[in-house]
Amino acid sequence: MRVALVHDWLLGMRGGERVFEAFCELFPAADVFTLVHMKGACSPAIERMRIHTSFIDRLPRAHEHHRHYLPLFPHAIEGFDFTGYDLVLSSSHCVAKGVITPTASMHVSYVHTPMRYIWDLRQEYFGEGRAGPLTRLGARAFSPLLRTWDEASANRVDVYLANSHNVAARVAKRYRREAEVIHPPVDLERFAPRPVEELGDYYLMVTAFAPYKKVDVAIEAFRRLNKPLRIVGWGQDWKRLQALAAPPVELLGPLPDPEVAELYSRCRALVFPGEEDAGITPLEAQASGRPVIALARGGALETVIGLGEPAGRAPTGLFFDEPSVPALMAAVERFESSFDQLKPEDARQSAERFGRAQFKARIAASLERALRIKGLLRHSDSDLAPAVH
Repeated sequence: MRVALVHDWLLGMRGGERVFEAFCELFPAADVFTLVHMKGACSPAIERMRIHTSFIDRLPRAHEHHRHYLPLFPHAIEGFDFTGYDLVLSSSHCVAKGVITPTASMHVSYVHTPMRYIWDLRQEYFGEGRAGPLTRLGARAFSPLLRTWDEASANRVDVYLANSHNVAARVAKRYRREAEVIHPPVDLERFAPRPVEELGDYYLMVTAFAPYKKVDVAIEAFRRLNKPLRIVGWGQDWKRLQALAAPPVELLGPLPDPEVAELYSRCRALVFPGEEDAGITPLEAQASGRPVIALARGGALETVIGLGEPAGRAPTGLFFDEPSVPALMAAVERFESSFDQLKPEDARQSAERFGRAQFKARIAASLERALRIKGLLRHSDSDLAPAVH
């Protein structure tokens, strides 16, 4: 069986790339197709694959400013040739699900979200104060065309998978298709709880510096609270957020995985003020035995057990209702008064539901079902289970 793996772009290791890394481990002999690839930016499991890029990879400053070429993405993703492939597995948060595959092949798409730039978060990216006049003008001109393409290309997918019930609902609304929910994995081996007496005095964010992440809300809240907040990450909002940050808030930039794991294990709590599609960082925090202070929207509702939820479920964090500075400040104060109710062992146990092995087993089982229905995998064939380990 010939397998092709598709991801929108490979420019670093964020949540979507952690999922794609698991796909590469399931199919180490597969070919990888992506719009843009910065060599060395991803994990060894991804970098060792045979990676094919689109013409966008050769355009000026494509690695630094790939989003400037957004109107070209549909044409670029349609330019890949999948002749001879039996299975195409796409990992899509932008256009990857829009690849054109042969009729005889099976296309399964794991959707992190429908293209957020043109649907739910248009104002976050292109609203006044978020983008310059020319960018806003371009967004108004091209967004209707991109939305039309996104809806039309939805029918090219045979089977949809979604990273949360939250995203499955968006897939149903935008594409009018059902999606099986398989939550993203957390790499449990990377993280370990520490005794409470070894904790630091700081709170932590690990995030991309994108508008919808609400990093600015966290910066202002912790400045007013005069509590230490360390923020790991990078992105298009770096300069704006750097201008806002001042002690006791620290912007640390991108850090190696071992340093991030150390920060997780010693923080008082992870701060998660944005509405996420699914969100792997709350799982990483819980795998480290640390609780999560999260906005009560999106994927966090599916992975964090809040204080005051029905009896029988040990809490692993607490929620607040709106992404505002006063609401986050009140949540931090509530967290401090409830600190002893949030146990490291409960957080770790909760994260273990989302381990990497469980994720790969569920993906393999879903692919097997799809391939057998399509007739590409006979009942007498060996299954995909060996690849899980």
